[in-house]
Amino acid sequence: MENAPSRKFDPTTTISSEFGIFGIPLKEDEAQVTLIPVPWEVTTSYGNGASEGPRIIREASEQVDLFDFETGKAYEAGYFMREFPTEIKALNDIYKEKAQRLIQMRTEMSQDIQLMDQLAKEVNEACAKMTEWVYQQSKSVLKNKKLLGLVGGDHSTPWGAIQALAEELHGDFAVLHIDAHADLRKAYQGFTQSHASIMYNVMTAKHRPQRLVQVGIRDFCEEEYDFIQSRADIRTFFDIELKRRLMSGDSWAHVCQDILRELPDKVYISFDIDGLDPAFCPHTGTPVPGGLSIDQVFYLFYEIHKTGRKIVGFDLNEVSSGGGPEGEAEWDGNVGARVLYKLCGWLVTTNQEKKK
Repeated sequence: MENAPSRKFDPTTTISSEFGIFGIPLKEDEAQVTLIPVPWEVTTSYGNGASEGPRIIREASEQVDLFDFETGKAYEAGYFMREFPTEIKALNDIYKEKAQRLIQMRTEMSQDIQLMDQLAKEVNEACAKMTEWVYQQSKSVLKNKKLLGLVGGDHSTPWGAIQALAEELHGDFAVLHIDAHADLRKAYQGFTQSHASIMYNVMTAKHRPQRLVQVGIRDFCEEEYDFIQSRADIRTFFDIELKRRLMSGDSWAHVCQDILRELPDKVYISFDIDGLDPAFCPHTGTPVPGGLSIDQVFYLFYEIHKTGRKIVGFDLNEVSSGGGPEGEAEWDGNVGARVLYKLCGWLVTTNQEKKK
């Protein structure tokens, strides 16, 4: 990866997100980390507002102190978020309405099969366009020798990024998937690129990671459970099993060691914010009781670093405005910004150490 940017900035004066993500006033070619914002929530099936996730995270990011106890001055490598893609947001707004119409028709058991099939076709084509856009954006980041991060949007958004990375690394990495949901449905509500299908798509693609390791999963159907059991390259740490261990006196440190044993040297982190206890991000689209604490997740990140593994990229999804009044979800944006900052810090740190 490229060296740290030559242009220095004073972290005591960079206090506005208008300068850049976390208030860091750098151009893309001066930063080691490039973040792709994807304002998309077309197939969301419950709550609204995930398409506003990149915006509320960026707005809250100015509140994050740049020096970090664990990653120190990793920010000096430079973090840059690309401009919000207005064309993707416009596409989202058009096809979310169509998707919601289809969902309503299915709920009402409509007999207009022709119209429902047409709506599903249009929505799936729009989702494919978004995935291709993300893929091309990600390829450009990798071509520029930058470290890749994606900020969604719903959890369907990173498929193109993971495909691009799988091609770049020839599948030589695992996806560490933190989530409340297994996301292994072949399709959901007629949508083949649903947020509920992201990991099915990832693990059945021509170019795919060598392994999927899921943590915190507590909401899944029988089809997904059977799919997990049928695949030797998928290991799922169900939330209820983790809680039983902890309530029986086992330590989180010991649990993390078991998770790490499933991971190869290179790790891509796919973080759906609803993997956390809903108290941390209550406006996320499909909250599920239970889940992880933010301290447990940050400890897992630390253990990945301590064992010498390399984080090769990440995505952060489902931080949501809740679709309510402006400012209502400030807490969610705050938590999302701090999770994003840790992901950026460890991305830089694990890659710098691999170069030594």
